[in-house]
Amino acid sequence: MKKVHFSEWGIESPKYWGILAILGVFVAIAGAAVFYMEHEGHWVTGMTNQIVWGMPHVFAIFLIVAASGALNVASIGSVFEKKLYKPLGRLSGLLAITLLMGGLAVLVLDLGKPDRLLVAMTHYNFKSIFAWNIFLYTGFMVIVAVYLWFMMDRRMTAYYKPAGVTAFVWRIILTTGTGSIFGFLVARQGYDAAIYAPMFVIMSFAYGLAIYILVLLFVSKLDGREVGDKVLYRMKNLLGVFAASVFYFTLVLHIATLYATENHEYEAFILLNGGIYTFLFWFGWIFLGCLLPMALVYHPTIGRTRGGIIAAAVSVILGGFATVYVIVIGGQAFPMAMFPGKTIVASGFFDGVNGQPFLYSPTLAETALGIGGVALVLLLTFIAIRVLQFLPTSLADEAVDPHHAKS
Repeated sequence: MKKVHFSEWGIESPKYWGILAILGVFVAIAGAAVFYMEHEGHWVTGMTNQIVWGMPHVFAIFLIVAASGALNVASIGSVFEKKLYKPLGRLSGLLAITLLMGGLAVLVLDLGKPDRLLVAMTHYNFKSIFAWNIFLYTGFMVIVAVYLWFMMDRRMTAYYKPAGVTAFVWRIILTTGTGSIFGFLVARQGYDAAIYAPMFVIMSFAYGLAIYILVLLFVSKLDGREVGDKVLYRMKNLLGVFAASVFYFTLVLHIATLYATENHEYEAFILLNGGIYTFLFWFGWIFLGCLLPMALVYHPTIGRTRGGIIAAAVSVILGGFATVYVIVIGGQAFPMAMFPGKTIVASGFFDGVNGQPFLYSPTLAETALGIGGVALVLLLTFIAIRVLQFLPTSLADEAVDPHHAKS
């Protein structure tokens, strides 16, 4: 491999400031939505005492999970010594930080009273997975920041790989912790499955890589930087493997859940008669998130076109949002079966109301907050690549592949 040089994003100033202005509008709208929900109270959202995690949590969890996966590109280059991926590491680490910041921003601003975060940061219940995650998230940003420093400073080259290994292990633990939130919760029929922990890890690989591909192609296109087929095909094949892995874990999850009689009603709700949740499961989670990306990236013709690869990445992201929506919202919409096979005559707490799922309709304010988190991610990313050298000047085949033969 030839020596790869890095430089700031050289997009024309009017176009650059126009992009930032558009993203700033979405962030401002999200801020207005936060003020509205904070001032009026959470009764103006679609959330209730039964469904306490709404659309903002869907966006937040997706972004947090994707943050871990975005770092996978850098890890392949440093931890597994794949030289082709090394020029991609700087943008990978940056996206990992900005995605996590965007997800945490949405999460904090959805608390109703963000100032109560100080309580969570100063009083810890280490029996709670939520308390663990505070350390995992903050530690992740610090470790990745140090990893980027060692990656970009030639004087720290000797510490580059140890930092990469540390970041790799930490992000696996972080995503395991996020998945364990659902795996450890026994109060919901759709949760309480240990397989959520490794499934969230493989989900992060798929979502983070899809976002990385789209951002890389977007910023390179606007700046006139070449992204060769060698790099792009390697990443799109990996995206297909990750989509297939998500599909495998999905099958194992539902087959294992169906094995227990107490879960049959919940599985029927998600798979057959759950309305919007059933539609999002089959069309979003399975088709958009798994089957379509695999078909696109491995198709002998479509899989070798930029449009087909972009479509596959977009499909994975849309399917990812549907997946998280079904897990988070669908898991709350179906009440826990307190006494399987029995009918609850009366209950003041809605427990055991089998077959009568709770309704939830996300409001505009909730959705605006979530979209604002995505806009914040892109805003921070575009500012960073404009002022610091995160982007390789060229990813052409002759620059990254020493065995490339010119035609």
